[in-house]
Amino acid sequence: MGAVMPKIAYLASSSPKALQAKRTLEALYPSVALSEADVLIVLGGDGFMLETMHEYLDANVLLYGIHCGSIGFLMNEFDPTTFLERLEKAKPAPLHPLEMTVHQNIEGVRKALAFNEVSLLRETRQAAKVQISIDGVVRLQSLVCDGVLVATPAGSTAYNLSAHGPIIPLGAPLLALTPISAFRPRRWRGALLPETAHVTFTILEPEKRPVSAVADFTEVRDVTSISVCQSKDHQITLLFDHEHNLDERILREQFLE
Repeated sequence: MGAVMPKIAYLASSSPKALQAKRTLEALYPSVALSEADVLIVLGGDGFMLETMHEYLDANVLLYGIHCGSIGFLMNEFDPTTFLERLEKAKPAPLHPLEMTVHQNIEGVRKALAFNEVSLLRETRQAAKVQISIDGVVRLQSLVCDGVLVATPAGSTAYNLSAHGPIIPLGAPLLALTPISAFRPRRWRGALLPETAHVTFTILEPEKRPVSAVADFTEVRDVTSISVCQSKDHQITLLFDHEHNLDERILREQFLE
């Protein structure tokens, strides 16, 4: 960040812990209006940070998260005494979201962005049946499953990890394609794709086996086809404490017992 004190603004979740932390920091380090800020200090948990990333995607401001929630993978620790020093030494992590384009029989086409993952989920007791194409080539004729997802490196430790997908180091030009409770083919465990890949999911038997598509917070139900690719037109930059940056967190996650 350099030796000059950056212009900072604060944004806290509604939790009492986050609001108190905001008051503490504001008393020590005065803020400016968001329109003038170089860095937005986000106080809360990962869910609040993800909401903020979407809300301020086009604001041209750096985001530095402080953990005041239940999960803090995207956040830094709260320590008012070392706050300014850590902020000045923080390491930037630029992130590009996935863009989801969804087709429906009745309502047409909808688009949404996802920093973590785009996931397809069955809507009823019937398993979903999905055809998967990569860059226009059918790679899996029929996947019978509870769902399937495409995750970014930053999102690879979230839903993707719970579905037994691989953890991807930040900066690796890869995406994770991971099935959710695959029934057939039983041995298919997913794939690693180049970040330039265009993934198309075609829903087979959509009336009998309805499927919803979710991009972070945006859900579209009763879809017929979904295309997913990385959006180079959008970028958000997070800041992490130098000794606990996102690369280190992702690496450490792979050795947890």
